Amino acid sequence: MTRTAHLARVVTAVALATAFSLTLTSCVSWFLPPEVRSTSSPTGEAVDAELEPYYSQILRWSPCESGMQCATATAPLDWSNPSGDSIDIALVRQPATGGTSRGSLLVNPGGPGASGYDFVANSVDFATSDRLQQNFDIVGFDPRGVNRSSAVTCYDDPSVLDEHLYAISPFPFGSDEWIADVTADATAFGLSCLKFTGPLLSNVDTNSAARDIDLLRAVLGDEKLHFLGYSYGTLLGATYAELFPGRTGRLVLDGALDPATTEFDVTMTQAMGFESAMRAYLDTCIGEVDCPFRGSVDESMDRVRALLDQLNASPLRNDDGRFLGSGTMFTAIILPLYSRSTWPYLQQLFDEVFSGEPELAFFLADSYNERNPDGTYIDNSTEAFISINCLDYVVDSDIEVMRAQAEELKKAAPVFGPQMSYGATGCANWPVEATRDRVEIVARGSADILVIGTTNDPATPYVWAQNLAAQLENGHLVTYDGEGHTAYNKSNDCIKNTVDDYFLDGRVPGGDPLC
Repeated sequence: MTRTAHLARVVTAVALATAFSLTLTSCVSWFLPPEVRSTSSPTGEAVDAELEPYYSQILRWSPCESGMQCATATAPLDWSNPSGDSIDIALVRQPATGGTSRGSLLVNPGGPGASGYDFVANSVDFATSDRLQQNFDIVGFDPRGVNRSSAVTCYDDPSVLDEHLYAISPFPFGSDEWIADVTADATAFGLSCLKFTGPLLSNVDTNSAARDIDLLRAVLGDEKLHFLGYSYGTLLGATYAELFPGRTGRLVLDGALDPATTEFDVTMTQAMGFESAMRAYLDTCIGEVDCPFRGSVDESMDRVRALLDQLNASPLRNDDGRFLGSGTMFTAIILPLYSRSTWPYLQQLFDEVFSGEPELAFFLADSYNERNPDGTYIDNSTEAFISINCLDYVVDSDIEVMRAQAEELKKAAPVFGPQMSYGATGCANWPVEATRDRVEIVARGSADILVIGTTNDPATPYVWAQNLAAQLENGHLVTYDGEGHTAYNKSNDCIKNTVDDYFLDGRVPGGDPLC
């Protein structure tokens, strides 16, 4: 499975944010007034006796992150046994800059596995508009299993993750030996995650994370949840609405996932989405003086496939000893495809790799994987991504089924489909069993929910937003006609004003505004 969201990576990846000088983040330049409260006031709502200590806990905010506040909440490790062990949930808050808060607005950047804490702390102006910041306390949090919260850990030596992400199997792609090799690697990695993480590994599923959000809502003192979820964050928000429809306030789900899709459906739709984005990039590139491609879009797509095949047969050696195969090259390609603003970096990437130079490809792939130049990793997002998805998706790892699906992928997306084949091997022998039923989410009795879809979103294709909006009893589709992954606060004023008006005034469009 390719990750369903890399909004946080596009915003905060070291390579793209520094070397490429993208203005996607900003610093908080104001300071907290002395009257801002330093403790929370829980709602005091009635809950089961086992949950009362959690729902009545008081958050104690301390200054952090150059003008923000941080706190730690506790939640049950296992929501089916709340009297057992507990875990920590890390939060960061920017109090309403206008001086008077309408309550909390919780933000999740996706992943799964992306840090909502870092997203708000480092990129609050990218995550939310000035209007929302004036009126709401903007709250970022790391879901269970992620980063500063009680986190999944899969190794004590980062070379273990390097091997899992960058190693190239010596066997022919798709052969019995290749499948056995990559399955054995994934099995060993899963067992390592269980060894270093323990019981938490069984409890990082989306349903549990959604229950954590309800706990956060209550201890923050909000009767209703206001939530802005990007990409995978839309599944988290929709799951919350299904579990707690009566506690929904204003929810915006941008770059939506379809909750009813299977693991293979996700892969197929994403492969087609990335292929569509690549064709859109080539359509703008071909004919430009500095474009590394000539001829038609179809001819250029064939050249990309030929390059990937060449890297399968003869990987390029990087200065650090790693070899650039087609898998890592695919990772390097798709990161810039997440945003039209980063398309120009594809030109340099292809120029260099066509010339036999892999350095930029590893630079981009490392940014995607949050890998530092010294071989360490910035956070545990990759480990969390794998662990959460292996609980959320039941996979069919029968070899003949995977081979048939590989043919379907190749037919639907001839360039990128083969790179995304055999994804079921990653979770086939995961040490804990998948728990989520892939069914439609209706959220009967919820408040109105806005679902935003971008017509050529490569990571969460538009059809998923259409499907989710149709499933939700009170879902409202808002379309952005354009490129890139997610739309709010980064596309046009139509999307921005529609979302802001909804959060601030409860104004729901009479129909899709077709922005």
